[in-house]
Amino acid sequence: MSRIEARRDEDTVAAGPLVDRLLGGLPAEAVLTDPDVTASYAHDMASFCPAGSPAAVVLPRTVEQVQHVMRTATELRVPVVPQGARTGLSGAANATDGCIVLSLTRMDRILEIDPVDRIAVVEPGVINAALSRAVAEHGLAYPPDPSSWEMCTIGGNIGTASGGLCCVKYGVTAEYVLGLDVVLADGRLLTTGRRTVKGVAGYDLTRLFVGSEGSLGIVVRAVLALRPKPPEQLVLAAEFASGAAASDAVCRIMAGGHVPSLLELMDRTTVKAVNDMARMGLPESTEALLLAAFDTTDPAADLAALGALCEEAGATQVVPAEDAAESEMLLQARRMSLVALEAVKGTTMIDDVCVPRSRLGELIEGVERISGKHGLTIGVVAHAGDGNTHPTVCFDASDPDESRRARESFDEIMALGLELGGTITGEHGVGVLKKEWLAREAGPVSMEMQRAVKHAFDPLNILNPGKLF
Repeated sequence: MSRIEARRDEDTVAAGPLVDRLLGGLPAEAVLTDPDVTASYAHDMASFCPAGSPAAVVLPRTVEQVQHVMRTATELRVPVVPQGARTGLSGAANATDGCIVLSLTRMDRILEIDPVDRIAVVEPGVINAALSRAVAEHGLAYPPDPSSWEMCTIGGNIGTASGGLCCVKYGVTAEYVLGLDVVLADGRLLTTGRRTVKGVAGYDLTRLFVGSEGSLGIVVRAVLALRPKPPEQLVLAAEFASGAAASDAVCRIMAGGHVPSLLELMDRTTVKAVNDMARMGLPESTEALLLAAFDTTDPAADLAALGALCEEAGATQVVPAEDAAESEMLLQARRMSLVALEAVKGTTMIDDVCVPRSRLGELIEGVERISGKHGLTIGVVAHAGDGNTHPTVCFDASDPDESRRARESFDEIMALGLELGGTITGEHGVGVLKKEWLAREAGPVSMEMQRAVKHAFDPLNILNPGKLF
């Protein structure tokens, strides 16, 4: 018998009791074991992140089924990797060898929308865009809107503490999660938080789970804050001869007390990539394109004031959208930026460095130097209003030398972000991609305390092991 055949036999023996135990509390269609099928659940959308082979993929529909999975995992000491839509960019949803992949996509019910209390109660598999459309029918809005909002799930958004295009005015996911139901590692059900606007009873365990990447428990229900649906926004596009000039405009806008609903930046490389993919007709003569929007009662007046600040900062052209359709076209161009950059070379490493707004220009200039040093195409797209940049390294994954240079440039961008007083991740999370960098940013005392929290919730280390630390 060959070594490969022997290993397969060992895996079958090991997986047998596990699958039998899982099927004791789950319907057969909820437990997947075909290796060709389970392999498709092995990883998210991040590059350079190792992924193992799961023993089984489980797709529960109820809280009780999730509890059964965790009790089984605890009894058999089997790791569990929670997953949403796998749109993440840090490897946080990547499988480990022999694990149970716990896919929560079938728990996709919107349980309640309350216009008086302005809350929605949802299961983790609800798609972000589906929730936004559902609450809009009640005159409400759920503001967090990642670029992948048509695909990503609320559970995944909570796990990575995701942001989006409208964060500059409305904030990030963490600010909208009021309460959670969480299945712990041993199968117990924990309820955190509240349904009320205010609440300060005890430690804020809700915020602890937001951004924990499934390493502390499995979110099975969330109480989310809603806001009144704002007026339709209008968008302005401003062209600049340099990233530094565009960054100066961002500083002038924020210092002037303006509160745009969106303030996004696309560099020349990104603009060209979007045009090549979608023929959108964006101005490729610009070095930096700034998109700004207002959803106020008089957006045209607000855009005019903002446009004047852009011109003071050196904008070569300022063009306000004439209507909602033109505004949506510009926003669609921004949303497809990362996909368009991936098409440049076939593979990307998408960084997620966030710096103080006042140092945004320094980061953009630094990325240009790093790009030249390594001879790589690096496009920059940014949530400029909150300093969250996405330098995107384009490379050929089949070329070992180019892959090496891509990884080195990625790391140098993170180092630059820390030098500028920023953070290694503004919204994508740590996963496996940035574990070493988390330790550098947080320091030994913080890491000691974070590991202590992890041990308190998951003493057997079966919840998404190998992520974060």
